[in-house]
Amino acid sequence: MGKIFLMKITIQTITELGQAAKEFLSYCETGQRVFVFYGEMGVGKTTFIKAVCAQLGVSDMVSSPTYALVNEYIGENVQVFHLDLYRLKNIQEALDIGIEEYLYDLAPSTYCFIEWPQIIEPLLDTATVVVQMSEAITGDRVLIIETL
Repeated sequence: MGKIFLMKITIQTITELGQAAKEFLSYCETGQRVFVFYGEMGVGKTTFIKAVCAQLGVSDMVSSPTYALVNEYIGENVQVFHLDLYRLKNIQEALDIGIEEYLYDLAPSTYCFIEWPQIIEPLLDTATVVVQMSEAITGDRVLIIETL
């Protein structure tokens, strides 16, 4: 079974990030809680996640969890887990950090944003939202949002 297209968001300038994050979250209201982000290094995955966290009322400094692997943020009645799996070498390392808790045991008020999810693809279920980020020739950032 293939992916199901949900929406496309184009971000032309950094000033549009807030509106793009709000549009993205309008979809999240349907109950989706696990989001995996694909894209080349430097395309803006962490920057977009920062904007989404700001829309969720997170006042903590949101940064890439490349070395910590997992950052946790608290927003307005929400909890956010932000994972960066770039440094993991195999699925066992993901299981060792408790990846299954982030994928399957989330409370309704919890969001999980995962950068570099390739290593855990066999664990993803159909409720996972896939965000493909790319840079257009014009410099715009394009987000294609799908479900598995």
